[in-house]
Amino acid sequence: MQISRSVLSGTKIAAVLAAGALALTACGGSSTPAASSDSGLKLINAGKLTVCSDVPYEPFEFQKDGKIVGFDMDIAAEIAKDTKTELNVVDSSFEAIETGTALTGCDVSISSISITDVRKSVMDFSTPYLDDDLTLVATSSSGINNIDGAKGKKVGVQQATTGAQYAKDKGIDAQQFEDSGLLVQALKAGTIDAAIGNQSVLGYAIKDDSNLKRVEDYATGEKLGIAIKKGNTAMADAVNSTLKRITDDGSLKKFETTWFGEATK
Repeated sequence: MQISRSVLSGTKIAAVLAAGALALTACGGSSTPAASSDSGLKLINAGKLTVCSDVPYEPFEFQKDGKIVGFDMDIAAEIAKDTKTELNVVDSSFEAIETGTALTGCDVSISSISITDVRKSVMDFSTPYLDDDLTLVATSSSGINNIDGAKGKKVGVQQATTGAQYAKDKGIDAQQFEDSGLLVQALKAGTIDAAIGNQSVLGYAIKDDSNLKRVEDYATGEKLGIAIKKGNTAMADAVNSTLKRITDDGSLKKFETTWFGEATK
């Protein structure tokens, strides 16, 4: 997850926490887990899988036609199906999610959460479900076919991210953008020739644009996982079981293609 993902204003934090509280109240939630007669898991709300997520963050979680959809939501729906529960999504701040606070009112947090040692000290994680490495995307007319071909071209990055550092390490004097939205806008407008950033965000942004292409992917070791309250081994086992199933049957790869586009070969 890029650094800017976790930076929220105090106003936004207060607003989304309030929204989350309302959602929990509406579904009868409490901090005391209730037993689920179907799955045997101890759940915040009996019969429901309550998932905390920071909405919106395309393409992982965002609202479309009155529903919360996205890559993370597809995975959450599979976990709910396997546990025979109803999916209940609560909009929370990412600050609450990354510190583990959200797990006092949710069974799991699914919100493009990078697995880090700091976060592992306050919450447990599922097995990783996505390697969110970097990618180089370029306009078809740029002539860029690899990272060396990007040198001397107009390359954009989101400031304070692994993509910005990667470009610097490769000797590329990249133009810095405040957020990924502005970076993508510049790429589509043709004011830059290429961009370096996370595969998830850039892949989704260009997947339906025939004028833009993914040139190369770069392994950085960034992995995303589902956050679970520390010590809740039953929930961890259930989540990991679903992740294994959707990996083995190809569903996870289909979700990736749907939301992020085809990877480079």
